Amino acid sequence: MDMKLEVVVVPVADVDRAKDFYTGLGWRLDADVTTGEDFRVIQVTPPGSPCSVIFGTGVSATEPGSARGLHLIVEDAVAAREELVGRGVEVSEVFHDAGGVFHRAGTEGRVAGPDAERRSYCSFASFSDPDGNEWVFQEITERLPGR
Repeated sequence: MDMKLEVVVVPVADVDRAKDFYTGLGWRLDADVTTGEDFRVIQVTPPGSPCSVIFGTGVSATEPGSARGLHLIVEDAVAAREELVGRGVEVSEVFHDAGGVFHRAGTEGRVAGPDAERRSYCSFASFSDPDGNEWVFQEITERLPGR
């Protein structure tokens, strides 16, 4: 049976501020529905992504800003970083992990610059939304077998 990830819920404190931030990234606004003072759902989708992001009022019991490690796959981490910086977003420098594999939580083990060989899965950059939810660009140019 196929199982497809279609929606990720991101906890935010200020729904309008989050809407402005995510649409300011160039993400498509799919829905903004209010059914009362205690329920509003906004859905946005990153360019080229089959998975959308939802946030709002009454859609998450999780602490605003607590999402970590949300990965956006890009073909070029340097170019993706430059695009968001051009949109006024504070983005980390591109980095790779000291161990040469997937990055660690937080900033420990980060080595400045993309992977020296620009291997797929090995270069990253990170940014946060206004609430502190953390997003990571991961550069993938060639998928592992079976992907």
